[in-house]
Order: sequence, then C-alpha cells, then structure tokens
Amino acid sequence: MAENTPIVLVENDTALAERMSLDLSKAGYQVSIADNAKMGLEQVKKLRPALVAVDRALPGESALTLVPQLRESGCVAPILLLMSHDSIADRIVCFESGADDYFLKPYQASNFLRAVGLYLNSKIPLGEQLRFGDLILDLVSHRVIRNEHTIDLTVKEFELLRYLMSYPEVELTREQILENVWGYDFLGESNVIEVYVRYLRLKLEKDGGKRLIQTVRGVGYVLRD
Repeated sequence: MAENTPIVLVENDTALAERMSLDLSKAGYQVSIADNAKMGLEQVKKLRPALVAVDRALPGESALTLVPQLRESGCVAPILLLMSHDSIADRIVCFESGADDYFLKPYQASNFLRAVGLYLNSKIPLGEQLRFGDLILDLVSHRVIRNEHTIDLTVKEFELLRYLMSYPEVELTREQILENVWGYDFLGESNVIEVYVRYLRLKLEKDGGKRLIQTVRGVGYVLRD
C-alpha cells in the first residue's frame, strides 16, 4: 500500500527532515522535503501527495498560515502537524487551522509511521456506502455527494460525517464523537467538534441543502432530517 505513495514533508530542521525522509522511504513512501511554507505549498500543488506533514515550529507561525493555504488550494490529503506541546490550546489551534491530526515530538519513527499508516491504509470493505436522504457517503472512493454535487472533505471532516451517518437519528454526545472520531478524550473544554461541525454544515448546505446536522443542546449532535 505504501509503495511509491507520495508524501510532502515541510520541515526546516535539516537533520530531522533527513531522518524522517529516510524512515518514510524505507517504509516505501516517496518523500519530498520542503524547508519553508512557500516551497511546501508549491510542492503540494505540483505533486498532489497522499499526505502532508508540517512542522508547527516553522519560523513566523507560518505553519498555521500554510495549512489553510493548502486547504484553499484544493488539498484534501490528510495533514499532520508536528508539535512539541499537547495543551488544549495547541490542539484547538491544530484543528482550527484545517489539520487532520497532530504528532508529538520528540520524533519516534515507529509511532510516526504508525500514524501515517492509519491515514493511508484503508480497510474499508469494497462497495460500501452510507445514505441519509439526499446525502451519499462512499466509503471506498471517499466521495460525498448531495443532490448530484460532489463535496470535497478533509479526512477528519469525512470521519466525522461518517460517524454521524452511521447512527442516523441517534443523539450522540460530544464525548462519543471525540472518542470515535479523534480516538481520545479531550481534557477540559474544547471547541474542536463545533469547529468541524461548522465546516461540514457550510459544505453540505452550500448549494441550498437543508440542515441535517442538528445541535442537541447540552448533549451533542444528531443527524436528523
């Protein structure tokens, strides 16, 4: 699955970039390194990689500028932020920027390769779809269609919608959503779910579609017509 899969690594620490590139190459990935945000954006536009890894510590907070630029340019590949801290504020900043996930330093090859593999190695059965009203989610092609219009989603947006569509008409708590979509519980308050629900609503309702993701006050969200 990994053979020749293109990955863009945006990292200005030369030694770390070379180490990560070597580990990824040994695992079968085809790696392109960019040492600044501008070069990273150019490489992603040119190569259309399957995954992008961006160091949060790029000079001048440019990582938080680069991720939205990548999304605006049409990049729907998973974006991982490499971060040195794991505070609630850091997590919120990561997800609000448009990144799908984060990986904590210090860098450990086995853990990083496992994280990359989780995003790139699909185990979804062929031919499986989820449907709710005029909304179709194809689990193989990762296409989302509503009223014959294709909707481009990031990996985390897709996973959130898939979870909601797996339990239509069921009121899902914030805790259930965090555990099943992000894979862990947040400590304290975080608005990451609200941020991603807002993204989904904007995309799903863009062509005049009525709201399907409903807020359940004090509980969480429900997919309801």
